[in-house]
Amino acid sequence: MRRLYNTAFSILLLHNLPIWITSCGGHVVEMREETMGKKEEYQGKDIVIYFDRARCIHSRHCVLGQPKVFRANAKGAWIKPDSGSAELIAGVIRSCPSGALTYKRLEGGSDEAPPEVNVIRTLENGPLAVHADIRIDNEEPMFRATLCRCGASENKPFCDGSHKKINFTATGEPETVESKPLEKRNGTLHISPLKGGPFMAKGSVEICSGTGRTVTRTQETALCRCGASKNKPFCDGSHVRVGFTAD
Repeated sequence: MRRLYNTAFSILLLHNLPIWITSCGGHVVEMREETMGKKEEYQGKDIVIYFDRARCIHSRHCVLGQPKVFRANAKGAWIKPDSGSAELIAGVIRSCPSGALTYKRLEGGSDEAPPEVNVIRTLENGPLAVHADIRIDNEEPMFRATLCRCGASENKPFCDGSHKKINFTATGEPETVESKPLEKRNGTLHISPLKGGPFMAKGSVEICSGTGRTVTRTQETALCRCGASKNKPFCDGSHVRVGFTAD
């Protein structure tokens, strides 16, 4: 017997073994618990594609941008790296906001580089989308990530889609705060999830609305991750009031 749920991850006990059921770009798959948290590798002639299922927020840039490579509703392996050019595949992967998809070029093309401008975008009723040379405590360096700001993710600090389950509401268009242009707009962005508190971001970064409007420019800020701030995306201390707990 098979059940499918609308949530990002669900558990079905089948023959007393935990089975995780998820949909990746419309591709429904089953994975046993011991395979979760491991990057999947898809080797092609000119490019290797890596997929971290636990970080996927189903933005669907992949299946819409390169549908022959990222095959929605496919049976078996859903990524076919030899079904498109390495250059076009790499471009689509770089548009994946969560960083669930990454790649390595084999034909001499350039691998992904950090952006010229560090950006954190506030997604409507959803996570913070970060594009920078990111350093998060206890995580490998990365260039793209979507960070939970509803407080409900079971994969903190990353978003796992729980904002949909709890009907989290937060504008993607916060008011502009007056700020001066940064002399340096790139470089390493350190993000530390404080225990029971906000994200502390240190490094040059532009915080933008979901549509790209600059909200503020800063070199250090505290960003809400409990979901309760009345001044989102910024922390206002509400994590203390609501008793937020997270490492």
